[in-house]
Amino acid sequence: MILSASAPESIAACAASTRAGGLIGLPTETVYGLGADADNNAAVAKIFAAKGRPADHPLIVHVSSQDGGMSAVAHFAARVPPFAQQLMSAFWPGPLTLILPRRDGVGSAAAGGQASIGLRCPAHPAAQAVLHALREASADQAPVWGIAAPSANRFGRVSPTTAAHVDSELGPDLLILDGGPCDLGIESTIIDCTRGVPVLLRPGSISRLQIEQACGQKLLSNEELLAQQVRGLEAPKASGTLESHYAPNAKLRLMDAKALQTAVNLLGDVMYQQGSETRPSIAVYARTALQKVPLSILLRRMPDDAAATAHQLFAALRGFDDAGVKLIWVETPPDTLDWEGVRDRLQRASVS
Repeated sequence: MILSASAPESIAACAASTRAGGLIGLPTETVYGLGADADNNAAVAKIFAAKGRPADHPLIVHVSSQDGGMSAVAHFAARVPPFAQQLMSAFWPGPLTLILPRRDGVGSAAAGGQASIGLRCPAHPAAQAVLHALREASADQAPVWGIAAPSANRFGRVSPTTAAHVDSELGPDLLILDGGPCDLGIESTIIDCTRGVPVLLRPGSISRLQIEQACGQKLLSNEELLAQQVRGLEAPKASGTLESHYAPNAKLRLMDAKALQTAVNLLGDVMYQQGSETRPSIAVYARTALQKVPLSILLRRMPDDAAATAHQLFAALRGFDDAGVKLIWVETPPDTLDWEGVRDRLQRASVS
């Protein structure tokens, strides 16, 4: 059931469902999440079952912006390094997830059994309205400190950016809060804060440069940290970091502009030889203006701007699947910092 986020009764219904151990579809500024009380292990188990997600692959816990998120962080995290506090001050509420050491006895299922936990304070007003409602305690109910909410889709598939996407994939029994299309369109930047230095686990809308400027430290990759020969510091597992992820049903292939034009040319020759009624099941998503594209190809132009592409990326991939194509040819994004989040999602989506 889809509920309007503008109605107070919808917020109350989602909060009540969460308290009762149910699942909800929750809008955020990144993608829609499939949410449950992060401290209710039985409810969190429903998330894993609904998504078909391995139980040892951790979820991100979303927390209220009340007092800057500090009370909720204190509930879930054993400690918060100074650089992590600086990042929280700079980017919360917003599309930043911090991996922190987990307190014993809290969020264990959401953390996939790890000693760390991923925390994020979303900027979407509807998500915050639900989180605020859950923080309210009374004589007969304790506060709910956070909502574990991975993307509301089948595991490894394209993330949803509208309530309709969630409904088509996980409905019709799920309670879905409709907060409109997601503003950003790709998942949060994830920074590991458990190993003494900030380590990038997943790029997103917040860039490396912004992270470094906010915390005053160099942002390392796992490879760079290992190169420093630091022993006993394995990277924690984190959402969306598997080699293959975000994949449409159609097979996705990344190509540079020259290879893409060559492929289109070859396909055009085959088309003309076989006759105009032949319709290959191929979609093309490219920034470069291609020449002599057969009318039978489903063509969508990729924006020149990284943020605009991120906003529409998952919806575009879902649209290609809805059209029934078997192949999606995508022009490889530029190798620049602003495109890093989009490039990461497409690279993972292209892994067979």
